[in-house]
Order: sequence, then C-alpha cells, then structure tokens
Amino acid sequence: MNVQRWRRSICALALLLIASLCDGTEASMDRITVLYDAFGQNTSMKKDWGYAALVEVGGRRILFDTGNNPDVFAQNVNAARVDLEKLDFVVMSHRHGDHMAGMTYLLGKNPKLKIYAPQEGFGVYGASLPGSFYRKDESLPQEMRYFDGKPPEVVKFGAAWSTANIVLVDKTTEVAPGVRLIAQVSDAAGTKELKELSLAINTPGGIVLIVGCSHPGIEAIVAEAAAVNPRIRMVAGGFHLVAAPDSVIDKVVAALHDTYKVERIAPGHCSGEHTFSAIKRIFGDRYQYAGVGTVLQFPVNASSGAR
Repeated sequence: MNVQRWRRSICALALLLIASLCDGTEASMDRITVLYDAFGQNTSMKKDWGYAALVEVGGRRILFDTGNNPDVFAQNVNAARVDLEKLDFVVMSHRHGDHMAGMTYLLGKNPKLKIYAPQEGFGVYGASLPGSFYRKDESLPQEMRYFDGKPPEVVKFGAAWSTANIVLVDKTTEVAPGVRLIAQVSDAAGTKELKELSLAINTPGGIVLIVGCSHPGIEAIVAEAAAVNPRIRMVAGGFHLVAAPDSVIDKVVAALHDTYKVERIAPGHCSGEHTFSAIKRIFGDRYQYAGVGTVLQFPVNASSGAR
C-alpha cells in the first residue's frame, strides 16, 4: 500500500511538472535583478546614482553595466548573492562613469570574462585606426615623423582596462542565439556622437529590452528592437528623461504605450520621477517597480489589453 501511495505521489509530481512546463511557468527562471540604482526598498543594498542589472534568460547569465562606484557595486552584488565568476558575458552600455565604475571589482572576480562595449574613436574601452588615418609629410626629417615615417598598418589605442577581454561593437550584432546588442549613436545635445549598446532578447513571448541610459532616444531603441519582433514583451532600464518637461515625457510614454504597445515596462535610473508617475498612470498594472534589489520576472503571458 505504501508503495502504491509513493507511486501515486511521484505521478502527481510529474503531472504538475509537465503542466508547469506547458503553461510557460518555466519562464519564472528568466528574470532581471536590479543591482544598482538610486531608489529602492531593499535595505541590504545601497542606493547610488548609476545602473547595473543581472539578466538571466534561457540559461544565460548576462551582467548589464556595473554602476557608479566599485564598493557600492560590490555590496549590492554580494547582497543579491550574485556570483560574478558564473557569468556568460557582460554588456557595457556606454562610457559614462555611472555605468562602468564597478568594472574594477568585476575584473578582480572574473578577469577573463568577455565584455561587450561600444566601439568609439579613442574610447575608454580601447580602439584602433588604420595607420593611414593621419596626413603625412614626407619632406620632414625622420625624427619629426610619427613612427619614423613607417606607421603600423593598424594603430591601437589604449583602454582603461588594458588586460580585460573587451570586444568592441560598432553595429547591431547578434552575440548569441536570440540575443542582440542594439548599437546606436546619440544626437542629443550634450551627448552627440555618444555610442550606446542596448540588450534585446528575443524570447518566445516577444522582445525583452534592457537599456542603460537611452541617450539615442528610447523610442529609436524600441523601434529597432521592434523591427526584429514587433511584440515588445518588456522594457527595463533608464530612459534619460530625468530633466525632461512633462510634454516630452507624455509624448514618449504615449509612443511606448500606443505605437509600440510595450506589454510591461520597468523604468529606472535616469528615467526620472515624473516619468515614473506618467508611466504608472498610463500603463497601470503593466508598470513594474524596478528599484535596486528588485527582481523582475519575465511576464509569462501578455495581458490581453497590451496589443
């Protein structure tokens, strides 16, 4: 009799497992953990201006940015029990200090980790140019000429982290099946020509998009992601509207809601307090709080009113 009960219990557990796989609840393992931001409810994590997040999807663990301060980054990573030695790769969105200062702590834990970063001329992540990039004057004596008049085919420029395994990205690139780095350039005053990478993951339920500061414009980034898959399942990160007037915020939020029909939205970092309010008002229960320490589960099923 005990054997029969045991068999029935095993069968019941198996059926529950099969049911969970069929209804999509395996997606509960797909999540974004906010590791760095200036607001939040988790008392074990320190608030500071900047952004970092751990993205776990499809069995991959991707670190997106490293925050503003290595000590704060270390505290928050440890509080969230994130093992930096068990990452698949890192994405550095752009060269601003509030997104990359934790790199020193990261490299101390995992010095050979692959790090994707935007390619910029003479950038902090390194760069190179052909030896023909400058004008030459062959009438000058050898001691006045660069490289004695015999430059290498490629001139390499130093990186702030010279030993790091940094892979420079200059255009939108698929770095793993279904995982794209969207590469765009800012045209906004104050950040013109700034290159920025955003992380777009094409899941069975649609695109999950993680953005750093959206200097090229959150609408432009979402538009490029929507060209891959028009169903935008979730957008999380900084929208760079922290000082924008209400008229600009309302226009952007309306576009995300009405034009791109974003299903879930989790604004953070430089999105701005007025943007938080506007998104919560317009998106209702499809707004997701994303303060430091928050774990954002990928939505299993889109709400019917999202499309």
